[in-house]
Amino acid sequence: MKDQLKAIEIEALEKINKTEDIKKLQDIKVAYLGKKGSLTSVLRGMGKLSKEERPVVGELANAVRQQITASLEEKIEKLEQIALEKQLEQEAIDVTLPGRPIKLGGPHLLTKIMEEIEDLFIGMGFEVREGPEVETDYYNFEALNLPKNHPAREMQDTFFITKDLLMRTQTSPVQARTMEAYGGNRPVKMISPGKVYRRDTDDATHSHQFTQIEGLYVDKHVRMSDLKGVLDIFAKKMFGNDRDIRLRPSFFPFTEPSVEMDISCKICQGKGCSICKGSGWIEILGAGMVHPNVLSRAGYDPNIYSGFAFGMGPERIAMLKYGVKDIRQFYTNDIRFLKQYHNA
Repeated sequence: MKDQLKAIEIEALEKINKTEDIKKLQDIKVAYLGKKGSLTSVLRGMGKLSKEERPVVGELANAVRQQITASLEEKIEKLEQIALEKQLEQEAIDVTLPGRPIKLGGPHLLTKIMEEIEDLFIGMGFEVREGPEVETDYYNFEALNLPKNHPAREMQDTFFITKDLLMRTQTSPVQARTMEAYGGNRPVKMISPGKVYRRDTDDATHSHQFTQIEGLYVDKHVRMSDLKGVLDIFAKKMFGNDRDIRLRPSFFPFTEPSVEMDISCKICQGKGCSICKGSGWIEILGAGMVHPNVLSRAGYDPNIYSGFAFGMGPERIAMLKYGVKDIRQFYTNDIRFLKQYHNA
């Protein structure tokens, strides 16, 4: 039995020395030291030995087991170290190479325009008010002097959810809600930016979803000249001090009188070109004096209070200011288009 143990030791150590694969070393460990291994099989025959031989053979068997185990651990550690060094060599980083540039994002062009407009009006004393995009028929229409079956409702093709719920077609409902909340006895000076929705066919100048910024100023003795002064400041701040404005008569159900505001064409300096269609002017927004019916519905006495309102589309302003030809470019998330205006 002693000879068998020695033979097993020599054979195992020789195989361990020749093996250069960690998995094969694990197989060797199982083959010699496992439950069905060579060493275990030999030790099962110790019951046939005499009492004198058993301690000697047992001590030798333990020595053989320890030698094989130590040799396996040493070889596995050596191979793992070699593998680690090889991996580190393959994954080595050249710290002298230039770093990869990180592309920084920026605000969307529409976001920048809206924030610029908000800052401008905040500087003139207006507060920013927001309201729900899912609106009631009353605040979207009736509170703004558009009763049921009023023909002017057709000017705004509406997404109805139920008979009385709809996706707002304008941000004017925020004005109605604010006046109502103020109880008809305090001044209102606000703008209401946000998304609006209309059943429109998307093309270069129309979208079923777009943004609006509407303004309202209600107080005692508010006049049309106040409106013109505010809009003149707005036009010069947004488009340059060399721009002139003009107000043309128009119609909106919630204002009386109503006007359209044009700005002088920057390309031709008012002389007429293809951009302004030869007129020298470009339409920019609608406005007017708040209709007495709107004031009354909100609880304001039109004999004491008056006011003006205006509404503009940030998309149109951005298109005019930066020469964007197609409104759909604001919503298609084309990074080539968007990154042009990071520093605008």
